[in-house]
Amino acid sequence: MSQHNDPGHRHEAADSDQHDTSPGHHHGTAHAHHHGGAPGHHHDTTAFDWDVMGPLLEREAELSRPQYEEAARWVAALPTAPRVGRVLDIGSGPGVITCLLAEVFPEAEVVAVDGTPALLERTRARAQRLGLGDRVRTRQAEMPDGLSVLGEADLIWVGNALHHVGDQRAALAGLGALLAPGGTLALVEGGLPARQLPRDIGMGRPGLEARLDAITADWFQDMRASLPGTRRETEDWNALFTAVGLDPQGTRSFLLDLPAPLDGPARDHVIAEFARRREMLAPSLSAEDVAVLDRLLDPEDPAGLHHRPDLFLLTARTVHLARRG
Repeated sequence: MSQHNDPGHRHEAADSDQHDTSPGHHHGTAHAHHHGGAPGHHHDTTAFDWDVMGPLLEREAELSRPQYEEAARWVAALPTAPRVGRVLDIGSGPGVITCLLAEVFPEAEVVAVDGTPALLERTRARAQRLGLGDRVRTRQAEMPDGLSVLGEADLIWVGNALHHVGDQRAALAGLGALLAPGGTLALVEGGLPARQLPRDIGMGRPGLEARLDAITADWFQDMRASLPGTRRETEDWNALFTAVGLDPQGTRSFLLDLPAPLDGPARDHVIAEFARRREMLAPSLSAEDVAVLDRLLDPEDPAGLHHRPDLFLLTARTVHLARRG
């Protein structure tokens, strides 16, 4: 479940598609998924060097923190929100969102749940640095098979992890069974693909990012089709909530808008994302687009990402809420 990309929870990892493409929850990002997978991602997390990936996922998640903080405070302010004494952060990655949830819900025990021990260790270290070590716990488990042992919670946060489960309906039912009466499920799925460059960047055919998104969408469909026990579902999350006995409580999207010119950490994140996409998508790209990506990634090219004054980061993540009656 360690998705990393979805910067974030990946909370903090992120896929390169509308599901996890922006900084964010690991859940997968390099998680690739964690909060957060890219093309080429698979569930064998042993393939990653987590000493390298962990810091990248944290940086990505920290960029997305404003989105997640706004979302968490929306949940906390709901008229129907219960007193939150225990939170499960499913697909927690390196723990950036886990610790954010501990700050937003100051009376709660927050449990980071992830399948990657190295990321859980980063979560524990982060919690200690922030003075949250007495309330942040970690649990190694994979979704959906490990859900039953996690215990009851007042809030379950699932950031960009559900789409890596073949039978999403069954997983939602398992999550709902963990909710205390009146408890809230916050499902982070969907949003908008990230945009970092103008449509016409002055070289190659305009629309490079749109073409990258189209290829990634095909990869995402292939990934879903290859999952064990996969079941096609219309991605109407409110209908799926209702089907598993939960009451829909609303949907909102949260914007990350970092205008040009980007500063150091945000620029570094965009460069890393383009490098990852160039590596994964090159076989499906035209020779012209590969050549343009090589120029963009060349630190000596004045038209490259290291120097462009028009580089920005704009994306949205969507949160769907449900309540157990």
